[in-house]
Amino acid sequence: MIHPGPGWERRIADLWAAFDDHTPTGFLEKIMELTGELPPGNAVAEYELASAHDSIGNEEEAALHYRRAFAAGLDGPRRRQATIQFASTLRNLGQAEESVALLAAERDAGSDDLDDAVTAFLALALTDVGREREAAGLALEALSRHLPRYNRSLSNYAKKLLEN
Repeated sequence: MIHPGPGWERRIADLWAAFDDHTPTGFLEKIMELTGELPPGNAVAEYELASAHDSIGNEEEAALHYRRAFAAGLDGPRRRQATIQFASTLRNLGQAEESVALLAAERDAGSDDLDDAVTAFLALALTDVGREREAAGLALEALSRHLPRYNRSLSNYAKKLLEN
């Protein structure tokens, strides 16, 4: 996979930082200009297009671009971000079972600073498929790592919810 250079990365980051300064259509146009500088079918371009469509509420279009990004070999930090975002999009499109499957696999795939985000979105998807108790357990387990006190107690309660 061809990765864009640091100049392109800086420009895309600046555009995302200025998201609120644009209309949805204007933002999408700017993203399309930047992604148009990359080769057709580039995984990063597809990911950025998916993210842009997602951010302006075009979830069906976003889903198409996420699938293309994965098929084109999206890797690195963007791959995990794309998994979270795509799973959220699927959930919003009424495809919560696929969302659960993606996020459960991602939860087992590795560990980084997005672990709790994966878990939080998995908990949301689990509520949509009628697994609220499991969702609460996962959410509380993730939260327990961030509390100034009662971490062990909350973690133990979360485990009990997940056992039943």
